[in-house]
Order: sequence, then C-alpha cells, then structure tokens
Amino acid sequence: MAEQQQRRKKNNRTKEKESEWQERVVQIRRVTKVVKGGKNLSFRAIVVVGNEKGQVGVGVGKAADVIGAVKKGVADGKKHMIEVPLTKSNSIPHLVNGFGGGAKVIMRPAAPGTGVIAGGAVRTVLELAGVQNILAKQLGSNNPLNNARAAVNALSALRTLADVAQERDMPVEHLYA
Repeated sequence: MAEQQQRRKKNNRTKEKESEWQERVVQIRRVTKVVKGGKNLSFRAIVVVGNEKGQVGVGVGKAADVIGAVKKGVADGKKHMIEVPLTKSNSIPHLVNGFGGGAKVIMRPAAPGTGVIAGGAVRTVLELAGVQNILAKQLGSNNPLNNARAAVNALSALRTLADVAQERDMPVEHLYA
C-alpha cells in the first residue's frame, strides 16, 4: 500500500515538471519533396516552448505525420532555449531590435497594465517567455518562422544593468552617475 502511494507521488512530481513547460504550435504546413518515385509528403511544425518565467525557445520539426512533427518541434525548441531578463513589471529592460531571415522585430518596454501588444508568432514567443507588458512590431516579413526567430534574437540581446556593470567591472551605482 505504501509503495503505491510513493509511486503516485513520483508520478505527480513528474507531471508537475512536465506541465511547467507550455507548448504552442505556431504553424503546421504540408511540405513535399520531389524524389525519384514521385513526391514525398510530410508536415513541418513550428512550435514555441516556454515556462512563462523567462525561458523560451522556438523549434521546427518535420515528420510524416503531424503528431511526430510537433514532438520533434518541441524537442528542438527545448534544445534552443534562451533566458530572458524580466523587470519587476514583467516587461523588458530596454528597447531592442531582432533579426531573423528577412524579418525584423522591434520591441519596447511598456508600463504595467499595457499587456502584450504584438502580433502573430512574436506574440506567442513573448507570452511564453513570461513578458506581460510590451510593445512589439514585426517589419519586413510575414513568415511565422522568421518572425519567431527574430523575436528570440531580440530577447537574447537583452541585458540588465547588473550584466553591464559586471562586464565593465564596476558597481551598479556607478552606471547611474
């Protein structure tokens, strides 16, 4: 009896660890490859994985079926995870630009209560990163994959005052002077 309770507790803990990560499918697309015997049909899934606490990743998976493509996308997203520095108001520390393919994304911090003002794949990336107050604009491309990668590129370029002070070997107070 005690062994069964311990097993249940272990199962609950593993479920809690798994449920910490959220996955959202941005796009599923049917793709074909021309081969000697004709055309090979497969699916490409763009997936954003995040924990809403400052970690987010974008992954791409291809497989013969949709479920397999999504699973591969989740695994790829977890491999390419980045850390996002968030302020007390769940915004970003400073204005930043990001690039990915032909896409450009501009992100600005916003006052508390503003919400996530962004569209498409950029909105998904920001929500799963845990950002709650931000202004973002996609420029250049409508491609969801390039826009998601541009958003991740922008978020990875963010630095806090503590990071800058550490790079310059000086206390944070001297940055204000």
